[in-house]
Amino acid sequence: MDVRSTLSYLHWLFCQFELITCSYLMEPWEKLLFYSFNLAVLGLLLYTTYVCLALHASSALQLLCSCLGNPRENALAVVK
Repeated sequence: MDVRSTLSYLHWLFCQFELITCSYLMEPWEKLLFYSFNLAVLGLLLYTTYVCLALHASSALQLLCSCLGNPRENALAVVK
């Protein structure tokens, strides 16, 4: 894929974003505030997803290891 076509595609996506959000009508300081807020929300969402997925994956792995390691334990002991 050509770098020039990639950049033009990213520019096209940004223009579509501006059209959908109507941010092309905003003044520069409003755009800065709007984009900063959106990036902050996106960053927090990605961070929360990363933390929650890591927590759930580690607890699922512990549950799987305890089930495979000691099959005689009852379900209540595994959950604790």
